[in-house]
Amino acid sequence: MFDHLLLLSRTGLVALAILTPPLCAHAQEASEIVPGLQRNVVFSEYSPLSRSTEIARRALSPLANVEVARFSAQLRPQAVDLTQESFSVYVPSKHPVRGYALLVFIPPWEDARLPPGWSGALDENGAIFVSAAKSGNEENVIDRRIPLALLGAANIMLRYPVDPERVYIGGFSGGARIAMRTALAYPDLFRGALLNAGSDPLGSAEALLPPDDLFAQFQSSTRLVYVTGTDDSVNIQRDMVSRDSMTAWCVFGTRVESMLKVGHDTATSYSLRRALSTLEQRPPVDPEKVSTCRAHLAREVAADLRRVTDLIERDKPHDAWRLLTKLDNRYGGLAAAESIQLEQRIGSSR
Repeated sequence: MFDHLLLLSRTGLVALAILTPPLCAHAQEASEIVPGLQRNVVFSEYSPLSRSTEIARRALSPLANVEVARFSAQLRPQAVDLTQESFSVYVPSKHPVRGYALLVFIPPWEDARLPPGWSGALDENGAIFVSAAKSGNEENVIDRRIPLALLGAANIMLRYPVDPERVYIGGFSGGARIAMRTALAYPDLFRGALLNAGSDPLGSAEALLPPDDLFAQFQSSTRLVYVTGTDDSVNIQRDMVSRDSMTAWCVFGTRVESMLKVGHDTATSYSLRRALSTLEQRPPVDPEKVSTCRAHLAREVAADLRRVTDLIERDKPHDAWRLLTKLDNRYGGLAAAESIQLEQRIGSSR
């Protein structure tokens, strides 16, 4: 394994590395595809979407990216060595004419396993399942969990005829929270997210907003399905907070799939089947509703950033810095250019 460069930014520790360029591969012919569960699968292809500078741009805050840029020349070439990683892959018995769906699954546990009862739902929906080992809650998010999910998606899409409009990310418990964060950062790859008993509110350190162009795509086209047991009271409450935050941030493509008399557990076969079907429906979002909401958000961002400018002009750099770091987590990439300019102004006034 390659050593990782740890960058101590003003917003925390960030572990990063740059991935190698993609290699060429071709999807298998239908006659060559063998359905069923494959364990200990080793992949070899890297994607430009998985480069750590790209992950940083999408998934970290603007101020964290300032630190990344300062150390970029020292970064190692890879975040993970795929020859040392393994994945579990389930290929459904059904081969849809328009191409497979794909569910990239981020687990809370360390091994790569297919949750019990999921194979039937995957078969019915023609969905390939892929999950990485050593991608559980104990692993680093930026250095392992997100890149492993991206690499799982990239390699499956190279090996199998996958419909790019049916590529989803999901997870259970802590893995669902990372799936949500990954969906935010990569709406151009993942068309929806299955949040199984785990979610966070937007505009927090756990769910940082990406640059505005990506967030606009997330708002307009990404579909989220919350799948939680009715007896899982903690996550039922967290889902409510998360969904309320989605509405506040102009994200309207959310649905709920409650599992009656189920606690903190993975989705039942029935609920997974319904969730996958819901992800595929993707009804159009009212563009006028989104546009009006986004305009309101833009005014809110501008007003809060003016508060930082006012503190700088009143010669209160420390107060300005405290407010800017707070807004850096709240608005993330939506205020990227302005946050960086303000950071520079504060630095020059100290």
